[in-house]
Amino acid sequence: MPDRRMMKLGAFVHETGQHVAAWRHPDAYANSGTSFAEAADVARTAERGKFDLLFLADSAAVSVFGSPESRGRMGKMVKFEPMTLLSALTAVTTHLGLVATSTTTYAEPYTLARQFASLDQISGGRAGWNLVTSNNEAEAFNHGRDQHVAHADRYDRAAEFAEVVTGLWDSWDDDAFIRDKASGIYFDPAKMHVLNHRGKHFAVRGPLNVARSPQGRPVVVQAGASDTGRDLAARVAELVFTAQDQFDRAREFYGDVMARLARHGRTQAEVKVLPGIYPVVGRTEAEAREKYDYLQSLIHPSVGIAVLEHTIGVGGLDKYPLHGPVPEMGDTNGPLSRQRLLLEAARRDNMTLWELCLHNAGPRGHLLTIGTPAQIVDVMEHWFRDGAADGFNVMPAWLPGSLEDFVDMVIPELRRRGLFRTEYEGRTLRENLGLPKPPSRWRPLEMVAQ
Repeated sequence: MPDRRMMKLGAFVHETGQHVAAWRHPDAYANSGTSFAEAADVARTAERGKFDLLFLADSAAVSVFGSPESRGRMGKMVKFEPMTLLSALTAVTTHLGLVATSTTTYAEPYTLARQFASLDQISGGRAGWNLVTSNNEAEAFNHGRDQHVAHADRYDRAAEFAEVVTGLWDSWDDDAFIRDKASGIYFDPAKMHVLNHRGKHFAVRGPLNVARSPQGRPVVVQAGASDTGRDLAARVAELVFTAQDQFDRAREFYGDVMARLARHGRTQAEVKVLPGIYPVVGRTEAEAREKYDYLQSLIHPSVGIAVLEHTIGVGGLDKYPLHGPVPEMGDTNGPLSRQRLLLEAARRDNMTLWELCLHNAGPRGHLLTIGTPAQIVDVMEHWFRDGAADGFNVMPAWLPGSLEDFVDMVIPELRRRGLFRTEYEGRTLRENLGLPKPPSRWRPLEMVAQ
């Protein structure tokens, strides 16, 4: 039989696009972040391409990096709160998965569990939670703190946070609600489960006052690449989003995460790994290169520096010569894995500081591909077939044009090679991703009791 394994694709969208100067493109949606109509159009385009999911990046703070002059040139300063936006998008989509980033560092697990369970019900089982530990240090200032929580402490809290949330999502059995008007019985109390969690960080009684969803519970996505991040991914994630720009490193990451699953009682069938890909596609290679160079030409130096500072969590880079070497720096308390990835690339390719800014302006540590649909699919197929990916989180440079290019040119080539669906397989996000519906944690106890 032919190999019927299919790629899984997410559309990873920022307000105006992934590129730091995306909003300056003449055809870009510069009002993204304030216009629901534009957000809805992007979601419909992703669903037209039969993407598995729309993936919203988020941060609960305005970046403090860069000068006032540089921040005044940035097009990603305001954004919709993601749960509000995705709830609205359920009304204009029918199959597209809806994944929101929400931090464990400055949130409460009961509130988050309730929000995502509600989105899962409203959407008919299409919700996903991108579990993150905040890497934007400015978020601390908006949540009653004078400094950011330390890296190790963020992950310790995140592991317990995820345990509480998934436990709350099991508050009700699938058939708990009888709603029998004749007998007057609304639900079976034996099928309601109280969590009663008490741990280092949280005390949460439960149960959740939202019913179990059609897909059992929202899909859990996680994006940490450090050792603690990989272990958290192996423990709780069903989709793993990762920044990798080299095939060998991506394959090592994939194998490492999969190897860690057994220690948490999990199998490879329960997890998909989706590296980020930043594709610039043209009908010819020259056209694709022209598109790439044009966006790069729109980057103001102060913006390039400020965005690099934000990406690696290190300030004060404007003090160094723009065309001099990348300075040495210690580990950040912000996005540690991304800092190491970019600094390693700078050393490997002997970049100047400005060259690193340009390198970071679009992909930000993810896989950059520039070329024709066939050239881009060659790279994707290599990673997919040779042990580095189960699919990709596609990061359009600017919206809506770069996403439309991918849907209209790359998707047909993927289908021609038998690598991607022509129609959705199911109605829930789990069905389309090929992930199993998770049993309730209470189910084994019930089976033993019987």
